[in-house]
Amino acid sequence: MGGIERLRYSGIIAGLVYWLFVAWSISRNRWFSFFQNALSDLGDPAKASSPWIYNCGLMAGSVLLLLFSLYLIVTSNNKPQAVGGAYVSVSAVFMALIGIFHEGTSPHVFVSTYFFVQFFAGVLVYGLGRKERILRHSSILLFLLAIAGTLLPWPATALLETYEVALLMVFTLLVAFKPPNNILEDQRDLMGGE
Repeated sequence: MGGIERLRYSGIIAGLVYWLFVAWSISRNRWFSFFQNALSDLGDPAKASSPWIYNCGLMAGSVLLLLFSLYLIVTSNNKPQAVGGAYVSVSAVFMALIGIFHEGTSPHVFVSTYFFVQFFAGVLVYGLGRKERILRHSSILLFLLAIAGTLLPWPATALLETYEVALLMVFTLLVAFKPPNNILEDQRDLMGGE
């Protein structure tokens, strides 16, 4: 498996790293509730103990997400896939910015909203560029589920955020376990055309 090929798992790892930092942050902030708070409350110095934990988790996750977006771009077969990967790369920047402009700062709502907007735009456009029916249809479904999620009456923002992040993680799993055709063809060539 080549270097770029290994990056297809970095999206999954980004999600796992993020949730590990969330769990660590919650362990330091027993007041936090998924039914009463926003996840970003964990990064607000006015509310949280050790807010750097949550904010550093966002920044660490963003580096891995950027690597995942590079995988999407480099392995793209067409313009929609490349553009979708580019949207995901922009979302990685916004993910880091959520940690920099933590809750309580004026840019926070903008950067956190645009993280999701950019990622789900990337999911849709990338998926439309894939020939494999499962990934194309799944990407459209994930995009529609993301929109539907914003229309539901959630008891707290943390639940909506968890739902949306879960959808993003489903996309990273689909990509990791259903690589583009050109990757599969390259592997066959390396194995002597089997």
